[in-house]
Amino acid sequence: MGIVDFLKGELLEIIEWTDDSRDTLSYRFPDDDKEIKNGAQLIVRESQQVQFVAAGKYADLFNPGKHTLSTENIPILSTILGWKYGFNSPFKCDVYYINTRLFTGNKWGTSNPVMMRDKDFGVVRLRAFGTYDFRIVDAAKFLKEIAGTDQNFRLDEFADTMRSRIISVFTDALATANVPALDVASRYTEMGEALLPIINPAVIDKYGIEITSFLLENVSVPPEVEQAIDKRSSMGVIGNLNDYVKYQMGQSMTMPSEGGNAATTAAQMGMGLAMAQEMTRNMQQQNATASTPTASAPAPASSGLEVLTPEQAAQALGVSVEDVMASITAGELKARKIGNAYRIAKSALEEFLKGT
Repeated sequence: MGIVDFLKGELLEIIEWTDDSRDTLSYRFPDDDKEIKNGAQLIVRESQQVQFVAAGKYADLFNPGKHTLSTENIPILSTILGWKYGFNSPFKCDVYYINTRLFTGNKWGTSNPVMMRDKDFGVVRLRAFGTYDFRIVDAAKFLKEIAGTDQNFRLDEFADTMRSRIISVFTDALATANVPALDVASRYTEMGEALLPIINPAVIDKYGIEITSFLLENVSVPPEVEQAIDKRSSMGVIGNLNDYVKYQMGQSMTMPSEGGNAATTAAQMGMGLAMAQEMTRNMQQQNATASTPTASAPAPASSGLEVLTPEQAAQALGVSVEDVMASITAGELKARKIGNAYRIAKSALEEFLKGT
């Protein structure tokens, strides 16, 4: 073997890399301590970029194509290595291939509940999970902040870091977006699209990565909030007190009586229905009286069901007296205190049932 053949064997003439792993983010080309020949061929395939690093500094970046390495197309490297008048001799530098394809279906999720303030339910704890897609858009920043000098940097080495970052930004976005918990728990697509422009600037600036798709697959709330949502939904379909009592009766018929027998339960339901029907008749009579003009006759006296005691309201609603008193104390049900007793107007009770 001649000296020329020996030198050729010690120089890199073709630099290329094919990836069949599907999870490699960056790859440092193994030079085996060889130098790169002047005029060597650099092959960059689609969905790849090549970053040169020399003397600890990021040099030229190459996009897809076939490149002949000469002074003209590596100006930054020429400056770093001090080639004022071009070069003809071999040179050394690190060659990093960056995989710029789209990495899809990456999972994220909150390991601990996320706290958010909701105008309807107060402070609510949420758990959420979903998927995201991303690609590398800034090779130098990605190598500097994430991959470093790793020869074969793979997705599983980065997944935990990316997941933590996304959860952090997701938590901050929920805190500032002031989105109702009901919307977060039901409008997954809109929430993902709204959070994407909030999350992206943080990860691009930090890691040189762009998130192209951010999906929420599930958002769960505590059981007590779920019960409140279900109760509010049920109340929303109630038209008036009579219908509500019928609804309660239907619910009670499908559930076993607690702390009592069937006869007691039936009696309570019948009392509640009768009271509701009586109240409805009184309301109709009052409306008819109000619509009939009279000269000076005073309005007929109340039948006694114009107002209810907490006990009567509890029977009509099929709930406990403690529940009624709790609603009064919380200001949800309007009542007038006379001495040590409370009285509830039927109009206030109907407003409470309608949620107004």
